[in-house]
Amino acid sequence: MTRKRRHLSPEERNLWDSVARSTDPLHKRRRDPAPDPPKEALTRPRTDERARNTTLSPFEIGGRVDHSRDHDLMAGLSEQLSQKTVRMDRKKHTKLKRGKLSPEGRLDLHGMTLAQAHPELMDFVLTAHARGKRILLVITGKGKHREEPGPIPQKLGVLRHQVPQWLRMPPLGPLVLDVVPAHLSHGGGGAYYVVLRRSR
Repeated sequence: MTRKRRHLSPEERNLWDSVARSTDPLHKRRRDPAPDPPKEALTRPRTDERARNTTLSPFEIGGRVDHSRDHDLMAGLSEQLSQKTVRMDRKKHTKLKRGKLSPEGRLDLHGMTLAQAHPELMDFVLTAHARGKRILLVITGKGKHREEPGPIPQKLGVLRHQVPQWLRMPPLGPLVLDVVPAHLSHGGGGAYYVVLRRSR
């Protein structure tokens, strides 16, 4: 069934117009979209400071990309430790790096899981500090390559990366003066010297 459309009489039309003028629209009329910029503007090179300083090498699909320099999100562990400011005496630090100082305590975390290693490290450092020891050796191992790495990439040597973090956090952080990669004679890249503050 179709409905017949009725036209408004002149009186009804005047009444409707006066009501429409006295009200505010619920939705404001959209503005016309801005015209597209001219093609010259799109092809014009940027002149700001960043664009001037950035030089991009040409890239071809299927080409090789060098990710070794500026694409790494996080610096390597040895680089992070070497950039840290040395808190201990410079002479002692140099002797320590050359393997000329003997550690007063040694902890081997080889083959332990994170859950096993953390309490062992805490107990070892807290006990050594209470006994007045200053230089400790913590062996983490370099880590071994897994046959099935999984979908999420992991850094080689979980303990090697985690131990310096634990040594910066409470309760060990306030007791530790410095963490230095060990000399080759004491384990090299798979071990750390932990220099403790003097007990008061």
